[in-house]
Amino acid sequence: MENKDNIGANPDPKPSELDINPKEDMRDEAQSVWESIKQFLNDLLDIREDTDRSTTVEAIRKDIPFKGHNAWILIFSIFVASIGLNVSSTAVVIGAMLISPLMGPIVGVGLSIAINDALMMKRSFVNLAVMIVLSVLTATLYFSLSPVKEETPELMARTWPTILDVFIAIFGGLALIVAKTKSGTIASVIFGVAIATALMPPLCTVGYGLSQSIIGNSEGLYWALGAMYLFSINAVFIALATFTVSKLLKFPLVKYANQKRRKRTTRMATLIAVLVLVPSVWTFLRLLNQQIFITKAKAFVTNTIKYEGAEIVKETDDAEKKRIDVYLIGSLVPQNIIDRWEDEFKKTEDCENCTLVVHQGADQSGELAARLSTEVRSGILEDLYVKNQEAMSSKDEQIRLLENEVTQLRSTALPFASMRNEAKINYDGLKRFGYATEITTDFSGAIDTLTVVRVMWADSLSQAVRSRQEQKMGLWIKERFTLDTVVVSGNVEVRK
Repeated sequence: MENKDNIGANPDPKPSELDINPKEDMRDEAQSVWESIKQFLNDLLDIREDTDRSTTVEAIRKDIPFKGHNAWILIFSIFVASIGLNVSSTAVVIGAMLISPLMGPIVGVGLSIAINDALMMKRSFVNLAVMIVLSVLTATLYFSLSPVKEETPELMARTWPTILDVFIAIFGGLALIVAKTKSGTIASVIFGVAIATALMPPLCTVGYGLSQSIIGNSEGLYWALGAMYLFSINAVFIALATFTVSKLLKFPLVKYANQKRRKRTTRMATLIAVLVLVPSVWTFLRLLNQQIFITKAKAFVTNTIKYEGAEIVKETDDAEKKRIDVYLIGSLVPQNIIDRWEDEFKKTEDCENCTLVVHQGADQSGELAARLSTEVRSGILEDLYVKNQEAMSSKDEQIRLLENEVTQLRSTALPFASMRNEAKINYDGLKRFGYATEITTDFSGAIDTLTVVRVMWADSLSQAVRSRQEQKMGLWIKERFTLDTVVVSGNVEVRK
């Protein structure tokens, strides 16, 4: 029999409605947020959908050939860059980099290795070699004919690579190939990469170094080799960045009807990729270690090499030999303090096997002077010259001021002897005569200069005669010596 008490009551709730788990709700919500973040980052950073692979390959193929217009553009841009380096004008160098066609074959090398295109690879290497040779010859010709042969800061900055040059080449190359792969190439990015990676200035510096070695400068060949090393690093890492991005974007490989040729091309591309990659990693690590040493050495010198009365005039860092030389002038630093500096330097991280050499007056003045580079000596002399010039200019200015004052005084001074004699002849009863230049003011800001003549008459002269004679004397002196105002004051007792 059915229980009447249960009639009309709600049925028993389902277990799922009773067992609500807050942890599961939080986990589902967190997962939803994470999915939204991933979707946002994917939309923000994914470049695969907007990549036009076929158009990119064709555009890079067109940039590889080097003939006709491109050849003349390169020659003219090399001349412009060389002039900019010669006069140390950064703006001119940047302008030359914008019109240089050097980037095309380098990107072609990276892409051809990535897609196993043997023909593109060959054309890229050949055109790149021709560009390098033509650029170096043009720069060498310019610097050989240029009357300005001094090494400028712009030139010296391109004689040896640093770790920063590697980073610039890596990220510049990545920006370049990403811009080229986008549907509708971003021209402004390509121009920016051309400036940042600076492929042309090192080649111009190679030409400068060769021109210097031709005229007998022993450092010229060293500069040329260092600049070529810098260009090689830029080119290699740009090509490597192109290769990496092309692989990540899965550019289609070139298909060959001949299976043996396809395998041979693949092996050749792989070999070249390895040959480029291994030296690049070694170069990167080597330059990174050099930069770390230089940074630690400079920080040590700045923070530790301090002594009352002594001053650092020069510091040289040799990352190859792990050695720093510090040149001091002023008070002699005791040897025990120098020994302590050397011990502290060896205890510095990454400098355990490094050498610190301190040069000071104890090295004998002649030897120390010989060790100081021409740059430091000329810098000191230049400072002294500038200071002397400033002192001389100041003295010259004072001399000119005094000469002007003397001239002004001479122009206002009156010939007293002749005035005295003429006054004695022309004016009877004149017992004393004198004059002075008097500066007066009415306190309103105006200042006036007056010629005041002071006279003393004989007692026998009446006041009327004296007045007439003083008035006449004033007119005479004013006309005789071309004066604006003359004041004659009579019967003033002149005391000794």
